[in-house]
Amino acid sequence: MAATPRMNKTGRRILAAGAGLATVGALVAAMPSSAGAAGDQFADGYGNGRGWGRMVDVQLLSFNDLHGNLEPPTGSSGRVTRLKEDGTPETINDVGGVEYLATHLRQARQGNRYSVTAAAGDMIGASPLVSGLFHDEPTIEALNKLKLDVSSVGNHEFDEGARELARIQNGGCHPTEGCFEEGKTFEGANFPYLAANVTDEKSGKPLLDPYFVWERDGVKIGFIGVTLEGTANIVSAEGIKGLKFGDEVETINKYAKVLERKGVKSIVALLHEGGLPASGAYNYDCDSPGPGNGISGPIVDIAKNVSPQVDALVTGHTHQAYACTIADPAGKPRTVTSAASFGRLYTDTTLTYDRRTKDIVRTAVASANHVVTRDVLPADDMSKLIKRWKDLAAPIAGRPVGHISADIDNPLDATVYEKPLGNLIADAQLEGMAPADKGGAQLALMNPGGIRAPLTRKASGAEGDGVVTYGEAYTVQPFTNMMTAVDLTGTQLITTLQQQVSGLNLASPKILQVSKGFTYTLDMTKTGADRIVVDSVRLNGQAIDPAKTYRVAMNEFLAGGGDGFAVLKEHRNKLVGASDLDMFTAYLGAHSSAAAPLPVPATDRITVVK
Repeated sequence: MAATPRMNKTGRRILAAGAGLATVGALVAAMPSSAGAAGDQFADGYGNGRGWGRMVDVQLLSFNDLHGNLEPPTGSSGRVTRLKEDGTPETINDVGGVEYLATHLRQARQGNRYSVTAAAGDMIGASPLVSGLFHDEPTIEALNKLKLDVSSVGNHEFDEGARELARIQNGGCHPTEGCFEEGKTFEGANFPYLAANVTDEKSGKPLLDPYFVWERDGVKIGFIGVTLEGTANIVSAEGIKGLKFGDEVETINKYAKVLERKGVKSIVALLHEGGLPASGAYNYDCDSPGPGNGISGPIVDIAKNVSPQVDALVTGHTHQAYACTIADPAGKPRTVTSAASFGRLYTDTTLTYDRRTKDIVRTAVASANHVVTRDVLPADDMSKLIKRWKDLAAPIAGRPVGHISADIDNPLDATVYEKPLGNLIADAQLEGMAPADKGGAQLALMNPGGIRAPLTRKASGAEGDGVVTYGEAYTVQPFTNMMTAVDLTGTQLITTLQQQVSGLNLASPKILQVSKGFTYTLDMTKTGADRIVVDSVRLNGQAIDPAKTYRVAMNEFLAGGGDGFAVLKEHRNKLVGASDLDMFTAYLGAHSSAAAPLPVPATDRITVVK
């Protein structure tokens, strides 16, 4: 099942995942004549950066959590916040889109003799229809054109299971749907996906390569790629059967030693786990008043324990933006970065490499996030790629399924616990599973991570403002989870609410979106399970009876205990219904029309005490 990265056609990078390193001279000599100009530049040197003396400036461009967002994301997914010089926040609209990301990255590389581009996972999965409908082949094709050098896997790389991930790496047509374009076979990723901490339970061997060595002109930088240890809790169990997800720190430290023994002393960890900065602004100074003081979350403890051999950490998963300094176990400053999500930002980090020691000079490391604005020319090759796949998807994507009166948002701010779109989806699921012959559900619970985008009133195509197309609904709910109705006791239901803010979700609460009629108070001044005010939990105004059995609608992911809700696996009398997407589109069609568009749902189900 292991996937082996392949050399791309330009000979741009050297893959050295446990293999011998090819020399740069041999690589240049092997270039076809069409690459002669680039080869001459490479041999002679160019740009203003230092390169031929002892100290070399290496540009590390990075991003994370793209999630197949090839087209410019809309609504809150297409915005970022920055802090102005006076400290007040300012919203920057209309950012992101792979056409613009490509332009920004290509401009950033100009004048940098040594430039490597890396990603920290979730490049695919939970993708909009133009990519998701084709099992994310369009996104991999786009990343190949972006000249991505290396990426760690994220949890969403496992959305369709380990076998599909191997196909994404190695290429080949989909096993059941075949090739999507006549005469074309999917080539797979030209860059290596790294999965150092994802191992076969029996053999102990990594599913994919654990590390990759980038080399240019004698400058070597090793990349170790891991996903969060808790991946198994947030993906479908069937697709990862037989796999083990190991501790992030132990794995990174193990392979840092391996790279050191191979003579690679400059090391970057690509880690699909992240932090929560105190501000959502992409340029917030999380090193104020001191290094790392402005960030919390899992990445802090990880960064404090990853070996000093590792010179920088590129992270993701939380969809937050930061460029922080967190001291390593030796007390030395170390850069930890994340570029939000959906291609709205990219990080530019300068790693100063000492040819004599073959290591990074930590005190010279500089890093900053940059906005992917749309005031630049879109990359023509990406525009053509998007159009090609959109044309294939058009017969399905453009079908109207409902109407909305205004934007129905899904705020990315982790402290906004109840979301208008979450309430709408939970209501749709309750309605779909409430009939006696469909499950008899009395309430519905929806995991927040399953809601991937807002519904935006502004037309995305020719459908007209306020029209919701199937493609837009798919972008909101791209997993096509099957819905279930199950029996839970009142005690189990209250425990479910408590598990939102305790156990695996203690550090990063996962607040379920709930259907109309289900209410409770969330007291964030307390800690752990005590944050749920038990005597406030009510269904249609009646207190929850611990001994009573309730019928609860939820998707298969939650019913399997996903997102740290272990108690939900104790359910009984499961009845499986239609998919979440089918229920969502059916609800939109039944409750809206051009003359009576759906209003924005109120957010009055969870009372939050702060």
